[in-house]
Amino acid sequence: MSDRASVVVVGAGVTGLSTAFWLSRAGVDVLVLDRNRVGREASGRNGGGCSHHFSPLFPEEQRLWPMMDELLGYPTEFVPHQISISLSRERLHLYRRTVESAAYHGFVMEELDARTVRDLVPLAGDNVLGGYYSHFGGKANPHRTVQAYAWAVGDNGGRVKQDVTVTGFDRAGDRVTAVLTDHGRFDCDHVVIAAGPQTSRLAAMLDVDIPTRAARAEMIVTEPLPLMPHTGVDGNGLYGRQTLRGNLAYGGGPHEWVDTEEVPCGNRPSSPVAISIAQRVAQLLPKAAHARVIRNWAGIVENTPDGRPVLDQPAPWTNLTIGIMSGVGFGLSPASGRALMQLVTQRHCDFADLSTLRLDRFSELEPGWDVLQGWMPARRLAS
Repeated sequence: MSDRASVVVVGAGVTGLSTAFWLSRAGVDVLVLDRNRVGREASGRNGGGCSHHFSPLFPEEQRLWPMMDELLGYPTEFVPHQISISLSRERLHLYRRTVESAAYHGFVMEELDARTVRDLVPLAGDNVLGGYYSHFGGKANPHRTVQAYAWAVGDNGGRVKQDVTVTGFDRAGDRVTAVLTDHGRFDCDHVVIAAGPQTSRLAAMLDVDIPTRAARAEMIVTEPLPLMPHTGVDGNGLYGRQTLRGNLAYGGGPHEWVDTEEVPCGNRPSSPVAISIAQRVAQLLPKAAHARVIRNWAGIVENTPDGRPVLDQPAPWTNLTIGIMSGVGFGLSPASGRALMQLVTQRHCDFADLSTLRLDRFSELEPGWDVLQGWMPARRLAS
């Protein structure tokens, strides 16, 4: 098969699909390729958080999320605001740093005493010391959101091809001229690589070095419980939400470091991390401790050395854009996709300073940085 598109986006996760959505909305002929199904990795398997106050994309993220259902034309189940519970004085101190960071951008976090937390979060217990109510942020349904992006791309005239594996690229001088796959060749004017943990491997085919290591992001889901007044509740090292059916869906470290190719997608048995997550959910929400865990899943996430995304157009290529989110792709997706669209169409972002997200910040990275941080699969450490 031979085909072409003005822009080929490699990766049908939330970042690639958001980029394709904004490009197609701007009238650009865009094609998305993915070796699996849309959102099959961590994009559709995460806590649904929509607040990243540490990112230069934060103000745009907050502006766009309340509008996404209307912009996409499909529901994301976005629910605004969230509550952060503290079970220790150390955590309260850390939250105060978040208050300062949010205030810098003009957003408010309201401090709550223990009694107010228990009133707002009926599943919380007597171990609560306090918390904060964020008058920003919120939670959305990752599965619905990823599918909404994909459908919206199609509605705007773009295309999404699933089960297509990228095998290489054709090039001419400083330009990428085609994406090569097991289903044929796709000629293009511009390439965006936003393939999560596969991004480094694909970029290496173009001699672009992106230092990342992959890890499993594991989640657990309980049986349905009575709906709380506020379904976005974090704390105790957890991220997650209560679904519209009442299930508690939570995840949160420690990471299990893996090779991206070692476990087939969709065939990832639970790890000891799931036990830790269940224990911490019971501590965070003691009145839900009786709830049975009915399923769990894991998606693979990429991690850069400093934990921050890379949004850049690396040399020497004049028509290549890279988007790698380092585990925070879902919440930032409305803003990151729009930023990547602008990099493609005008070579700069006009609503956020992306200088701290450039790839060249790793130009003097210490050799063996991943080993020094313990970011290696257990089997490799053992050998």
